[in-house]
Amino acid sequence: MTGDLRRSSSRAHAWGAGSGTTPEARLRQRLPTLDDIERRARRRIPRFAFDFLEGGTGSDLNTRRNRLALDAVELVPRYGNPSPVRVDVELLGVHCAAPIGISPVGVDGIIWPGATRILARAAGKARIPYIAGSLATAAIEEVAELAGPYAWFQLYGLPANDHAVTFDLIKRAATAGVRVLAATLDAPVRSKRPRDLRNGLVVPFRPTPKTILDVALSPPWLLALARAGTPAFRNMERYVEEPATLANTAGFVQSQIKGTFSWDFVKRMRDAWPGALIVKGVMQPDDAEMAVAVGVDGILVSNHGGRQFDAAPAAIDVLPAIVAKVGARATVLFDSGIRSGLDVARALALGARGTFAGRAFLLGLGALGERGAAYVAAMLKEELETAMGQLGAHSPDALTLLTSRHRHTFDFA
Repeated sequence: MTGDLRRSSSRAHAWGAGSGTTPEARLRQRLPTLDDIERRARRRIPRFAFDFLEGGTGSDLNTRRNRLALDAVELVPRYGNPSPVRVDVELLGVHCAAPIGISPVGVDGIIWPGATRILARAAGKARIPYIAGSLATAAIEEVAELAGPYAWFQLYGLPANDHAVTFDLIKRAATAGVRVLAATLDAPVRSKRPRDLRNGLVVPFRPTPKTILDVALSPPWLLALARAGTPAFRNMERYVEEPATLANTAGFVQSQIKGTFSWDFVKRMRDAWPGALIVKGVMQPDDAEMAVAVGVDGILVSNHGGRQFDAAPAAIDVLPAIVAKVGARATVLFDSGIRSGLDVARALALGARGTFAGRAFLLGLGALGERGAAYVAAMLKEELETAMGQLGAHSPDALTLLTSRHRHTFDFA
């Protein structure tokens, strides 16, 4: 009998979450968290690209504040009523597999060549929203084809000629089948980003001995560049006089994009756009009230990932006040600092209907190339399911019923 037990034990599989011998299981063992993914990405992409992705503005205070504030949110589990966990949710008329989406990251092809197409394809397969940026490296028409009903479009203002280009981009997005338009408010002026200045990062890219060495030491990135081609502002090329070179298009972007919109113009946008309209970057409850007053459908609470203004509060700290102000009349979404499924649960518990992350997905590309976005989407979804199971919350709505402690909630009284 002892021999039978010994033989049985030797045949048994290893016990524990993440155990297994398949290639996917081994990958999960090597990269179980976003911190692990980040370390691998740092080794595989050029320093200037990593700094562009990770850096904030000024002294990076706002990026650190986002992280500290999310970590400080405590949620009290409930027990005794076990039930299956479901994380699917409807966001602005689209049924999504999880309350997780991909935020826009401008010039994403610098971080990983071909990023826009990879992110759009991954969003479509994972059934989560992707907010493609005005300055993405694939045109909105291609994004909509790849992401299907999960394609959203982020818009910056181009005020010349009474916003002729802005309105044309709106028309293009509608014709392509985009479901949600996101008007960006939180970039009224260009911010100082010291890491990019130190690295001499400009568009179009101007090689220096330092950057050439940087690229040479990053063969995975260099191979991706050879496959995808030089990053370009594809949405803007048709508005540039021929030839639409990268230099000409970059000059157009520098001179024409002003970043933000007035409330009067948001009202004009509402009249022109047939789908759901959200405003991105709201941090003040009275601004959220103004947005609802001009007809928007959703508010994306965000401090631009800490990349715009170092003295701004952490986005999570203003979320509850905005939910209290307009949550019954608009879909409140959250962005800035999401690095795990637990972070998603925290934001949902404080009233957000859905969450978005940009850096997390680009780090996934840096670490794993084309499969990186799908890997991060699956990881965040699984972590959210685990967090909800631990909390005794069977659905995203149930998270709002939990008791929470949020010491740094911003007081607007």
